[in-house]
Amino acid sequence: VQLQASGGGLVQPGGSLRLSCAASEFSLAYFRIGWFRQVPGKEREGVSCTSSTDGSTYYADSVKGRFTISRDNPKNTVYLQMNSLKPEDTAVYYCATDLISTHCGDSVIKDDYDYWGQGTKVTVSS
Repeated sequence: VQLQASGGGLVQPGGSLRLSCAASEFSLAYFRIGWFRQVPGKEREGVSCTSSTDGSTYYADSVKGRFTISRDNPKNTVYLQMNSLKPEDTAVYYCATDLISTHCGDSVIKDDYDYWGQGTKVTVSS
């Protein structure tokens, strides 16, 4: 099981980035996919999630209205469009799945996910 996160970089406050999470060796169309972020010294926090069944999504309050998660099943990829970026969005972003669950529910908790991409770094700074 491999997940490859990409698309991070340096962006000014107010700017945008689109992160990609590409899967290999399995089809992400059948599973929920979560995005997480982590800064040094802090717990990895759930940012967003996309369900595989009903199209439902979850967003942490800190990103609601600014981030949009989507999936392109033929490309076996999930995206996280990040707009109106703030310095506090600076982190390493990871995508993950558990290869079991299909629905995100009302939270995104790292302990519920077993398979992780390598992370892509996002820096928001002027």
